[in-house]
Amino acid sequence: MENLLIRASVSLFVSFLIAFRAFRKKSLDRSGAFMGFIVMTIHIAASFRLGALLLAFFFTSSKLTKVGEEKKRTIEADFKEGGQRNWLQVLANSGIATVLVVAVGILTNWKDPCLNSKESAFVTALVGGIIGHYACCNGDTWSSELGMLSQEQPRLITTFKPVRKGTNGAVTKTGLLAAAAAGSVIGLTFLLFGLVTANCSTSDVTIKQLLVLPLATVAGLCGSLIDSLLGATLEFSGFCTVRNKIVSKRGPTVRKISGVDVLDNNAVNLVSILLTTLLTAIVSVYIF
Repeated sequence: MENLLIRASVSLFVSFLIAFRAFRKKSLDRSGAFMGFIVMTIHIAASFRLGALLLAFFFTSSKLTKVGEEKKRTIEADFKEGGQRNWLQVLANSGIATVLVVAVGILTNWKDPCLNSKESAFVTALVGGIIGHYACCNGDTWSSELGMLSQEQPRLITTFKPVRKGTNGAVTKTGLLAAAAAGSVIGLTFLLFGLVTANCSTSDVTIKQLLVLPLATVAGLCGSLIDSLLGATLEFSGFCTVRNKIVSKRGPTVRKISGVDVLDNNAVNLVSILLTTLLTAIVSVYIF
């Protein structure tokens, strides 16, 4: 209980500083900063290592969002200075993980567990799901932000036909490599913090934790692919002849490129995260 109180105190202080800085830097709007503060506080209070996964995603994705802003402004119809995220986007990218983090904390008495199905398959699945969750979030963001700046011609994932940059479901080699790299960052963060916060039962279990790195790498890539597939089919993309930009809503001056108007971007992200989380959780039970 004493350790939990210490983590809670640290989490409140750290989360406030990060949320305030993110608001000042325009990475989050006012509602996003408030929601981010709540989510970060829960993560860090429950587990320093799992909190680090959230921070690794937030800091790296926020940094990449600001790279090449001038070029992105000419492509994105809904471009926001600094890539400001609101409360709904924060929740879409961290809500599922927040529930899982709390569940892991309760089941482990607020200790950082090693991935070990022999000890607890359920806890292993939950932690694996959290890793997959943030690998997916990071992979999708890196893929979108770096792929948009690539000189390559994007291709629609369902038909492989060339499309304009910014089209939902468009992929590039650069974007796919970025997604895998983003996933590996999440895996590496989990491993490095585990050296300090976790104590595995045996040396064999400790060594087996290294498999988190390829697991997270694949999760980052798969999460990006799932997101692209959903974006190409269930999210509308069209070209506005007046604004000369890709848009996600129909209109008299909009020429359809792909997809149907079933999901918006936040919903696509949420579904892809949910699927990647579930798949990674299942795979983790068999790997570890």
